[in-house]
Amino acid sequence: RAALARAAQRVACADALDIICGAKHALDTLPIASAPGYVRERIGAVQRLIVMLEDDAWALPVPERDQVLQVLAYFSDPDDLIPDDVEGVGLIDDAIMLELLLRDIRPVLGAHERFCRWRHALPVAADPQTRARQAQRIAEQRQTLVLRMRAAARRAQAHADRQHGAALR
Repeated sequence: RAALARAAQRVACADALDIICGAKHALDTLPIASAPGYVRERIGAVQRLIVMLEDDAWALPVPERDQVLQVLAYFSDPDDLIPDDVEGVGLIDDAIMLELLLRDIRPVLGAHERFCRWRHALPVAADPQTRARQAQRIAEQRQTLVLRMRAAARRAQAHADRQHGAALR
């Protein structure tokens, strides 16, 4: 909880670019290649998060952007639950927390993937008028996907709340 609270504090106080740069630095310097496969797989998702945040056409809205930044802030904190420099186990807590935090933002990741597939299928626009129409279509598609993403997140949260309530009974 303390490590997550520090990550949330970093998001509130730091510039998004600094958090992204910190995550990139961690990806470049941590001993990921020697980590077990399940750790490498979870840490590989960090690159997807960075790409999503740097996608100007996607322009992830602030609440969801802050959630993603919190995941990156946790990942790039060398003094999280198990310090990253503890050989053999230093990245296990990162992998576990990434798995849990990625579950919370699954609708965000899914919406971005759908957006990228849709955008990739657009024909190349040669003239300015066509580019302007495409920019409008991109904005409309992004808005549609954001609304769907938020609805999916609400459904997932309601489901989790029901499961938590049933477990308490």
